[in-house]
Amino acid sequence: MLPSMFSGISGLKVNQRKLDVIGNNIANSSTTAYKGQRARFEDMVSQSMAAATGASSKLGGTNPRQVGLGVQLAGIDTSTGQGSMQPTSNPLDAAIDGEGYFIVGTGAVPDNTSSEAGEDVAGTIYVTDDENHTMAGTGVTANFTRDGSFTRDTQGSLLTSDGLRVYGYANENVVINYADGKANPKVPFTGTYTKNATGGADTNILAGGLVPLVIPESLSDGATSHKIKSYSIGSDGTITATLDTGTAVLGQIAMASFKNPAGLSKLGKNLYQTSPNSGDPVVRSNLGSANDNSAGYGDVRQGMLEMSNVDLAEEFTNMIIANRAFQANGKIITTGDEILQDLVNLKR
Repeated sequence: MLPSMFSGISGLKVNQRKLDVIGNNIANSSTTAYKGQRARFEDMVSQSMAAATGASSKLGGTNPRQVGLGVQLAGIDTSTGQGSMQPTSNPLDAAIDGEGYFIVGTGAVPDNTSSEAGEDVAGTIYVTDDENHTMAGTGVTANFTRDGSFTRDTQGSLLTSDGLRVYGYANENVVINYADGKANPKVPFTGTYTKNATGGADTNILAGGLVPLVIPESLSDGATSHKIKSYSIGSDGTITATLDTGTAVLGQIAMASFKNPAGLSKLGKNLYQTSPNSGDPVVRSNLGSANDNSAGYGDVRQGMLEMSNVDLAEEFTNMIIANRAFQANGKIITTGDEILQDLVNLKR
């Protein structure tokens, strides 16, 4: 058989895979925070017809004579570039402008969101400098997403579109109990979040344990229940509620970063999980942390969503190239078949 036919078959396979990747990119061109992919090729082993020779006093050197045996898929890369911002009218929508991923999870909720509960319950530990960040709750499975199209349920829990709880830091002075499956704000709570004399954040306001975030209907000061009129999400992820008596910080949305975000495994539903090549997640420190690493993370933009970073013009161009390459490899096979037919017909 002609080796060129096998080269043509390998070309058909890899270009079909490239078309699969392009088709998925085009299908997700409107998916929130989708990161496009690309297929890369590399040549396969080459058959040596003659080895290279060095120069001598009588003859010059000669190059090796090799015949390639086809092409193979080198890898499928994920582009982690920033997508454009799309303004929305939903106050729960949040986009990350820069590095970072939201931390979301499934599993049983803790007894409450106090820092003590977060420390007492075993969970997945993330390390930021010298701080440990424990996922509060039993059987919690953490995933990561750039999709900030959040919602609330009847309990006031902050959720993704598929019902995963959004994790972050809770205000130590706003304790939320999950008694009987209901989020119930308990006393005490302090009013306005302030800056200290040096301009930095007051310490010991946001607890270090990661807990499910809740935006309740009201807060109680022990004597009176104060309805939350509105809420806002700051650029640092802090969720601030406006009440008739002032404002109160409910918590801060946590973010994680990775040494190699392109190494994250895609799970579908705009979710990622760690892989051996992504590196461990590094969690953004909470406000007032002694080991502040927030400078390496992007800002949270309320009322916006990150759009897909797929460039349709580039994808259609790549689709045309892959289509023509597929046709050319098919022509190699048919040409090889014609040559074999001619060889068979030599016998009359």
